[in-house]
Amino acid sequence: MKLIHALQDNNDPNSLVSRFRRARSKRIVDLITAIHAEKGAVRIIDLGGEASYWHLFDADFLKRSNVHITLVNPGGVDDVWDDALFTVVDGDATHLPQYGDNSFDLVHSNSVIEHVGDWVRMEAFAQECRRLAPKYYVQTPYFWFPVEPHFSSLFFHWKSEQSRARALMKRAHGFSQKSPDVGAAMRDVQHARLLDKNQFRFLYADAKHHDEKVGPLTKSMIAIRA
Repeated sequence: MKLIHALQDNNDPNSLVSRFRRARSKRIVDLITAIHAEKGAVRIIDLGGEASYWHLFDADFLKRSNVHITLVNPGGVDDVWDDALFTVVDGDATHLPQYGDNSFDLVHSNSVIEHVGDWVRMEAFAQECRRLAPKYYVQTPYFWFPVEPHFSSLFFHWKSEQSRARALMKRAHGFSQKSPDVGAAMRDVQHARLLDKNQFRFLYADAKHHDEKVGPLTKSMIAIRA
């Protein structure tokens, strides 16, 4: 239970969550710095991203680096805190034909691919990551880490879909409220499909892969094509 609490505590600067976020932001800062040095500006497309996430980064750094971020989300986003920094697009990140190849400098995606749907949609999402920019950064939770991050429960994701649905009909788990019926429970269960390393490396075969670890255990996986 202590591990679950540590992974949930977003406000403690010394928590595991804060530590992981700082480490992730360092990798992204390095990518932005390299692109800015080469081009003088940085066009980022954030697939499934929200503007609030970018508070992780120093606003002056983003401005000095001439960063512009296109946020792609079904239904758009409503948390934009700088109109000059962001463009909001209501779209499906698995299919963005309005953008040509390499329309951006960097594709960014943080904990999104596990939410796009079945394997066919995951492949389409990964293809868009590879197509839209020469560089990308993609992060996703690891299937074999014992705490499921969306439902905040030990071993939850290793159970059958039917068992997970029954559990959600009994009580709330993590970000999911108690489900009123099996239909709602199944929609919640199937909304998060975690990947293992084999699957992730297949989807991002041209990237360098990094593991985020809690002790000896991999918590999340990161793919970077730099």
